[in-house]
Parts: sequence; structure tokens; C-alpha cells
Amino acid sequence: MNFDFRKYHVRAINAQSEAEKAAINQELKDLYDALSEDEKKVFNEELQKFLMSQYKAIGDDYQALKKGGAFN
Repeated sequence: MNFDFRKYHVRAINAQSEAEKAAINQELKDLYDALSEDEKKVFNEELQKFLMSQYKAIGDDYQALKKGGAFN
């Protein structure tokens, strides 16, 4: 099983309103609620991996900007 969290993430970033973001979040919650317990476990593991990759990318970008003097 492979959940496409990036699709939801990009859609939320590009949402035109808070209502649209809320609808995207609800869509993801509905997907989760429809999963079996085994699928929920996989979903949660994949979500954690996705979130960690995003945190790492943000940290890497921050360090590159800091090193380049963007915050001086």
C-alpha cells in the first residue's frame, strides 16, 4: 500500500481558502476512517515517513539559507 501524502500536501498548500483546506483535511480523514485496522497501521507509518522527509527538507533548506547569509 502506498498513500500519496504529497498530493494532499500540495493541494492544501495551493488551497485558495481555509474552507478548501478544511475540505482537503476532511477528505484525508474520511480516507483514514474507511481503512481497515491493518491499513491504518500502514497509513500511519507512511505518514510518519512523509512528515519526517518534509521536516528534513525544511531543515536542509534553512541550513543552506543560514550558511548563505540569508539571516544576517
